[in-house]
Amino acid sequence: MTDRLMLLDTASLYFRAFFGVPDKVKAPDGSSVNATRGLLDIIAKLVTLYQPTQLIACWDDDWRPQWRVDLIPSYKAHRVVEEVAAAPDVEEVPDALQQQIPLIRETLDALGIPIIGVAEHEADDVIGTLATRADLPVDIVTGDRDLFQLVDDSRDVRVIYTARGMSNLEIVTDETVVARYGVLPSQYADFATLRGDTSDGLPGVKGIGEKTAATLLRAHGDLAGIRAAAAAGQLTATAATRFAEASDYLDVAPTVVQVATDLDVSAPGIALTAPTGADLDAVDALAERWNLGTAMGRALSALASERGSD
Repeated sequence: MTDRLMLLDTASLYFRAFFGVPDKVKAPDGSSVNATRGLLDIIAKLVTLYQPTQLIACWDDDWRPQWRVDLIPSYKAHRVVEEVAAAPDVEEVPDALQQQIPLIRETLDALGIPIIGVAEHEADDVIGTLATRADLPVDIVTGDRDLFQLVDDSRDVRVIYTARGMSNLEIVTDETVVARYGVLPSQYADFATLRGDTSDGLPGVKGIGEKTAATLLRAHGDLAGIRAAAAAGQLTATAATRFAEASDYLDVAPTVVQVATDLDVSAPGIALTAPTGADLDAVDALAERWNLGTAMGRALSALASERGSD
């Protein structure tokens, strides 16, 4: 079996689990555990289908870094419920999910799945750094299109895209990105900058949609090439005006949209295995305390099968 690193966009997955799993089964104290149980089932399915030999839960230590907000104040602004000085702003998260996040971390830790986050950075940046530095094939599991910029067939870096649900997982490769958007993965960050993204509060360039963005990138290579063409009078007068009006945005947006690839972080190189002995006893106790039973059982079975396939 080929060694393979799997990087989880953890928040993307536990949000999906929370909204996808009915909140019927509770912990003995009445607490909601649907996101935790759902994430365990997601992990079980991913491990069974794609057989990673290493698995890392990448974490949003800061879901809305101030350095990105300083460049584009509207960045994720619609998700803020409370601004906090000298700390990450409070994101709009359902109470029943917020209360499960410590349990999710405890559960991942009990299973021996490393959790990696970096201060003042998003999970996307951790993923970008680990994927770029990896010396083995990489699967990035996310529902976020922004991470398509990391897809690279030459290095066997692909995205397992969850946006259509866990029963309709899609493997995104170079060919997928080109077929869907008409640009290469290496052009995707510039494509997203031009198009904008309301879900992230990125305005884009007025009048430039996906088709026009792709056409311009195919003709001029990258955002710098397009801006140079506009300045040289090689675009239509209307397009040149639009780029001139968006100049301030275009000066800073690439820094916001591009994921970091140079953080001071590295993969621990821990092989994915099922817990045994005292570690398994601790997992069983955690599962009983929080009524994670069948979901934890499926995750343990998947991890045990993975170890047996080595």
